[in-house]
Amino acid sequence: MIHAQTPTAPQPIGRAADPGETTLVGIYEISKLLASVNRLEVSLAGVLTLLSSFLEMRHGLIALLDKNGKPEIVVGSGWSEQNAKLYFDRLPERAIGQIVTTKMPLVVENVYASPLFEGSDLTGWGRADGEPFALIGVPIKDGDEVIGALTVDRNNTNRTSVRFDHDVRFLTMIANLVGQTLRLQKLVARDRERLMQENARLEKSARPRSPETRFSGIEGIVGDSPAVRAVVKKIRIVAKSRSTVLLRGESGTGKELFAAAIHNLSPRSGKPFIKLNCAALPESVLESELFGHERGAFTGALATRKGRFELADGGTLFLDEIGDISPAFQVKLLRVLQEGEFERVGGARPLKVDVRLVCATNKNLEDAVKRGEFRADLYYRITVVPIFLPPLREREGDILPLANEFLHRFNSEQKTDLVLTASAIAVLKECKFPGNIRELENCVRRTATMAPGDEIEQNDFACHNDGCLSAILWKGSDAPQVSHRHVEAPVGPARLPPVETARDIRPPDDAAAPPHLADGALPPAGEGAFRSDRERIVDAMERAGWVKAKAARVLGITPRQIGYALRKHNIRVKKF
Repeated sequence: MIHAQTPTAPQPIGRAADPGETTLVGIYEISKLLASVNRLEVSLAGVLTLLSSFLEMRHGLIALLDKNGKPEIVVGSGWSEQNAKLYFDRLPERAIGQIVTTKMPLVVENVYASPLFEGSDLTGWGRADGEPFALIGVPIKDGDEVIGALTVDRNNTNRTSVRFDHDVRFLTMIANLVGQTLRLQKLVARDRERLMQENARLEKSARPRSPETRFSGIEGIVGDSPAVRAVVKKIRIVAKSRSTVLLRGESGTGKELFAAAIHNLSPRSGKPFIKLNCAALPESVLESELFGHERGAFTGALATRKGRFELADGGTLFLDEIGDISPAFQVKLLRVLQEGEFERVGGARPLKVDVRLVCATNKNLEDAVKRGEFRADLYYRITVVPIFLPPLREREGDILPLANEFLHRFNSEQKTDLVLTASAIAVLKECKFPGNIRELENCVRRTATMAPGDEIEQNDFACHNDGCLSAILWKGSDAPQVSHRHVEAPVGPARLPPVETARDIRPPDDAAAPPHLADGALPPAGEGAFRSDRERIVDAMERAGWVKAKAARVLGITPRQIGYALRKHNIRVKKF
């Protein structure tokens, strides 16, 4: 311990009758405070407040240093956001520098007479009458490295140096507790970053290779249709460059898999592939996730945390649903793309990273730009290379390979040996799957789960048991027609059919049609008699999800009779 002697010996700071008991109680209370979840500055200010109840101190300061030895955080008794700068101004830099250099405690018995404070502004430190005061400083260490200092000052009174040394030891123990807390925070932040990178690596290595894949070097993409081959051809070309790619297509078309393919085929394949769904997080959390935050930037920010941009340094960052970010956040993202640098939340130091950006959206960004919902300058930044992913209805030849792949995964997970029969394959090929690949996977898994035997038959599918909701959630002729060049919003939901009554009991199909129905006419309608027969048929079919048998029950006729009516009025049955 460095002890700067003056003619007057200082009084020890501790005032309890039993110094050992004071030390024990003080360590206990401060350890509880450091273990609680608070903003770092608030916790450190609380430590100084507790110290003032155990020691005869006037002021206290805790200074934490960055890697270059410069003060990064300075907290004093009564710290707040408003007076934070005040404590930086009061920082005894020479005294802190000596503590850091020597790695030993420092005792200054008379601050006014010490050369360490020569030329310093001591306003607000000493007493108004100019009486001398003492200062004690101890290093805060992480192992053998000094990462900060804890200093307290008090009035200079007459006490022995033996008791004074006891108080220095007490402060040293408190500084050790602070150092351990900071070290644990760093370890947690480091482990989180390592786990994210390890999870990304394991996810990449564990991604199953489909036996139906025809594309060498690309994992997870199943199919052999011309539409998919055209997309893969473009991906192989753009993967070699650093240009920003925008993947466009309906929901469920596999945008994340194609983004991973771009990364795996690029020179960055050995670096991280980091992904983030922009629509899943509020704006405040999204900013922290992308750019990271500094320690103490907001409540709960106990340690510095890297954002996805930093984690993807040297690799690829995939931003899904980018069309859903708010206008305010669009400005922040645009600045990163334009200037190539950003700051962490709560930080002031600009950071530069080398990241290849791949974005995805199922929205029509051109319409969003026209409506003022999406910035035109950001639109041009992310639409350097647009790639349009085809919906499943334009990949009819890929439905069976995809279904077999999903069934293979189900069998591997559930230890089963299910197969698709010819009638099951025919059902899958007839459906247009407006929910695309995601809906196909759910259909296969649901049917496989409920299948009673080892073979999946036609009648095992929900659509053959009036249990498929796709026909209710979507309507439109042959599913939504979406151009490769313009992604439209899905067609709205059809009206749900009313609760069926006793008259919905289905008569035999082979029953002879009454004379007035044989030509496709409908029975008289009650309150709806003002509507034409054609309108009533279309309404019933829409309410029944274009299932003829169900529409017949709604109208109180047989399926054969409604078939006559559909042909008579030239009504095209919509398929899904």
